[in-house]
Amino acid sequence: MKQELLHLLHICDPMLPIGSFSHSYGLETYTQLEAVKSPEDVLSFLQEMLIHTVLPNDASFISLTYDACDNNNWQKIIELDELCHASKLPMEIRNASQKLGIRLTKIFSPLILSEITKKTEASINTKELFGHYCILFGVFAHQLNIKKEDAIQGYFYNTAIGFITNAVKLIPLGQDTGQQLIFKLLPLITELSKKALHPDINRLGISSVGFDIRSMEHEKLYSRLYMS
Repeated sequence: MKQELLHLLHICDPMLPIGSFSHSYGLETYTQLEAVKSPEDVLSFLQEMLIHTVLPNDASFISLTYDACDNNNWQKIIELDELCHASKLPMEIRNASQKLGIRLTKIFSPLILSEITKKTEASINTKELFGHYCILFGVFAHQLNIKKEDAIQGYFYNTAIGFITNAVKLIPLGQDTGQQLIFKLLPLITELSKKALHPDINRLGISSVGFDIRSMEHEKLYSRLYMS
């Protein structure tokens, strides 16, 4: 097994202690409204989320950040981080992205010790970078010599696993059902990962209004298991 694959498994591990298990990214709102209440609903939710939110946003930001690292273009990384910050309209989602990114930096920056990871950590401390998760994921994946398509594919997979884990708890679903859902999503993940290799700049940061509204409603739910 190549070491790059091990690095990919490490950075995409759902058990990585960055706090992602604390967030449902609006799914909790959908389940409380009973808009998502069956395996079929979860599959539809995930397909729409991956296609219309993750692809033109986080996955595209990872791809462009990876390219900026290839070109040693630090200013471009700053610009992408700022655009990412502006495009995350719900406060809980924006805060979650920063918290996960900063925690990812605390784990990987001391392990890699490259010039760009040192600059990344310093820029977060000085507030030059907001430190969004997808931006920093792209930086660290690049520095770990993970191929760009593999990194993007791993990110899609990690995102899908996170939502399915939440759905198992919230609806609830059986564990076997959760595994069937991720298996059904694998061809879509492969397809979207290829598309993200060359993002459509005109769609970068595009808003999915329905998901944004449900994420904004989350903070006012009567009871909550998740922070977003």
